Amino acid sequence: MLDLLWLLLPVAAASGWIVARRSERHTRRPGSRDFSARYFQGLNFLLNEQPDKAIEVFLRMVEVDSDTVEMHLALGNLFRRRGEVDRAIRIHQNLIARPTLSKEQRSAALLELGQDYMRAGWLDRAESLFEELLEGNAHRVPALRHLLDIYQQEKDWDKAIEVARRLDSESGQSMKPVIAQFHCELA
Repeated sequence: MLDLLWLLLPVAAASGWIVARRSERHTRRPGSRDFSARYFQGLNFLLNEQPDKAIEVFLRMVEVDSDTVEMHLALGNLFRRRGEVDRAIRIHQNLIARPTLSKEQRSAALLELGQDYMRAGWLDRAESLFEELLEGNAHRVPALRHLLDIYQQEKDWDKAIEVARRLDSESGQSMKPVIAQFHCELA
């Protein structure tokens, strides 16, 4: 009898393993294995310094939903760094147009789009996006830093002084030397 129990132990373990595998297949989302394979393929291209192939893989695999917003932001950032600002702008505009984004995701996309506009030289559009971010509570310090950069480029010293004062109070970083320089520029 004891020998029979020892023989049934591997059979019970194997049947438990088979049942677990079947239930795992039913609970897994369709296409999730394909998604992870493509993700690792794209990651491999990035690690092998083949960003063009990686970008194509990532673009084919992602649809905008709440789970892929970070990936879209990263892709847009990658395009901007590579000098393909028009593609970055399209990705970030597409994100902002989605009604399902949370406020935090939308503000992150606005910040990225503002940086795209700055890189493209569209300072007026970037300025309006950064001012919109200041109305909310998210990304205020980066928005102020970008606005300060815009006003310095435009040589609008009054606005630069105002933004530097706000940045001084919100970031805790002393902007007094910069404000003094702006006053010198005004004189």
